[in-house]
Amino acid sequence: MTSLVSAVPAAASVVALMHFSNRLTFETDCSDVFASQQAGDLDFVLLDVRGPHAYERGHVPGALNIPGRLITADVLAAYPKSTLFVVYCAGPHCNGANKAAVKLAALEYPVKEMIGGVTGWLDEGFELSGGIERSVSAAIGCEC
Repeated sequence: MTSLVSAVPAAASVVALMHFSNRLTFETDCSDVFASQQAGDLDFVLLDVRGPHAYERGHVPGALNIPGRLITADVLAAYPKSTLFVVYCAGPHCNGANKAAVKLAALEYPVKEMIGGVTGWLDEGFELSGGIERSVSAAIGCEC
């Protein structure tokens, strides 16, 4: 009897290697961002792409706030084209980070998404900065 998992065969190892290796060029996770911050390895700009009210209620420490809808060449003019941006939004239920990543890539900046966003950050047990509202639901809002 075949399980639902194996009903569709797994990809060949060479294809799986390419797929998962490619994903790592597009994504990072909350744990890697946190570890890089703790080590002082800040060779990227962490960008919270939610609206300003959500950012003020709570954001990942060290993140700048540029709402996705405001990402333009003029806003980013101070950053060299080699600047790696790591974008995040509310969480896996929101595509704001994906939309921001599209804009950054179209402007020819390297970009990765911090998968999980604020939800993932909190799930890892990491603290948020800013704001007086510390409840999870208050901090996660998107506004994008």
